[in-house]
Amino acid sequence: MNYTGSCHCGAIQFEVKAPAQVEVEECNCSICSKTGFLHLIVPRPHFTLLRGEDHLQTYQFNTCVAKHFFCKTCGIKPFYIPRSNTDGVDINLRCLDRQPEQVTLVHFDGQNWEQNAGKLAHKSKEK
Repeated sequence: MNYTGSCHCGAIQFEVKAPAQVEVEECNCSICSKTGFLHLIVPRPHFTLLRGEDHLQTYQFNTCVAKHFFCKTCGIKPFYIPRSNTDGVDINLRCLDRQPEQVTLVHFDGQNWEQNAGKLAHKSKEK
């Protein structure tokens, strides 16, 4: 299924291919718990930025591997390149225009990221 999404102001718009039934992670790390990000990780070819590249602001911290993309107008982070899956894109499920038919929410212990990151590696692989 193809889903569209955007930041709050609509300056950044994207399309993502994902199934009707998805599993998303709710992470308890410092950045995810403060932003309320719900992680839908997809292979990079399943993501298309439709518009707004010029509105993207990048934030990196700690190892500077992850690339957190925010809209420089409204401040929303609709997607990013996660450190756990640099070959994929992590979509904020809350930024999709319509939700998949079935969403399974899984707790992810990001406060202990090093011990748990390997559990996500399969999510950015083509099926």
